[in-house]
Amino acid sequence: MVAEEALSLLTDLIAKAKTLGADAADALLVDQASLSVAYRLGQPEKVERSESGDVGLRVFIGKRQALVSSSDRGRQALDDLADRAVAMARAVPEDPFCGLADPSQLARDLPPLDICDAVEPAPETLVDWAQRAEEAARAVPGVTNSEGAEAGWGKSMVALAGSNGLAHSYSVSSVQISAAVLAGDAKGGMERDYDFSSAVYASDLRSPEDVGHGAGHRAVRRLGAHKVKTARVPVIFDPRVSRGLLGHLSGAINGSSIARGTSFLKDSLGKQILPAGVTVIDDPHRQRGLRSKPCDGEGVANRRRAIIENGVLTTWLLDLRSARQLGLETTGHASRGVSSPPSPSVTNLWLEPGAVTPAELLSDIADGFYVTELFGMGVNGVTGDYSRGAAGFWISGGEIAYPVSEVTVAGNLKEMFLNLTPANDLVFRYGMDAPTVRIDGLTVAGA
Repeated sequence: MVAEEALSLLTDLIAKAKTLGADAADALLVDQASLSVAYRLGQPEKVERSESGDVGLRVFIGKRQALVSSSDRGRQALDDLADRAVAMARAVPEDPFCGLADPSQLARDLPPLDICDAVEPAPETLVDWAQRAEEAARAVPGVTNSEGAEAGWGKSMVALAGSNGLAHSYSVSSVQISAAVLAGDAKGGMERDYDFSSAVYASDLRSPEDVGHGAGHRAVRRLGAHKVKTARVPVIFDPRVSRGLLGHLSGAINGSSIARGTSFLKDSLGKQILPAGVTVIDDPHRQRGLRSKPCDGEGVANRRRAIIENGVLTTWLLDLRSARQLGLETTGHASRGVSSPPSPSVTNLWLEPGAVTPAELLSDIADGFYVTELFGMGVNGVTGDYSRGAAGFWISGGEIAYPVSEVTVAGNLKEMFLNLTPANDLVFRYGMDAPTVRIDGLTVAGA
């Protein structure tokens, strides 16, 4: 469905809801298409294409709201959708903080973001990428088996409309290549690792060979891993895992958590939570950004923000509901699906790079731990207590010494954030990105 047809459908659906008794309403339509292939041990394993289309309608009667979704866009189905939504809204309890954006808050002119590649790769192209990635991975000396390589493409068209004057649509696309292999054998021990690349445009992807080599070398590098004795040491987080620290940060400053009082940072607005000179950026308008979008999920204008500037927390992440709970203005961070109400969420989030190289971060560490993989979700969002399984490499005399596995890294996120030092190697790969990060004084629990 083209954007004009989608907006017309949503406008008619909203009008139907209002004739049935809704005071206000908004609607979301998402059309998606995807293509994925897998290649393992020299043979294609799958070629899958999927297409879907869903519509979600949210209606308001006073301070009551209800949301209903459907994949059927027939006239009778949409009439039934509106009827169900209005009936549900009459029956649910009141929510004093629900409601649409004021027209003055809506984005008027959507910025051009270059987030949709019009070219859909052919299945043969994706198979070729996956084959080349796996062949490159298996060619690395020491690699003995493969979990396969995959390549994929996806495209979504999003249309938003509301009785408050909201009417916007945009399209996004993405492509990916990944490979995962095993090194070693049953006698001497086996290790697994992976690598991948994702982008909006295929031209921005790393080559399949580069992805495959990365997966193979990572797996071989981990052979011979063992435990270490429990110690309190500096810990270096590889960029693959340092980005997780941003995930914990964004969860802790999410307006919903702040309104409930369930965040360890609930009293930290305007206070120093990272070292001086450290900045965290959220930018929904980053060109070709993996999480870019021209407005938020409530149609509110969004913009680039320094979430943390010079170490100081400058804002919560707010949608309309959480902003009203806190007596503040929305920050344009609403995100939603067709079957769920809006909630706050980041877009392209990154930790600004520091001034030192990764090698310089390691250089003065007599004994420490370099983390390349984390397991489990042992993070308490209320207290900030942090404890996760980890694997990586032991640092001795300022250099990587040997691989380590089956250990736990533990600390408290408040203290961890204040003792964080970023390196200068930031690369935008995930949509939530950080450079190599050093945190002193963590407990590495092993044998």
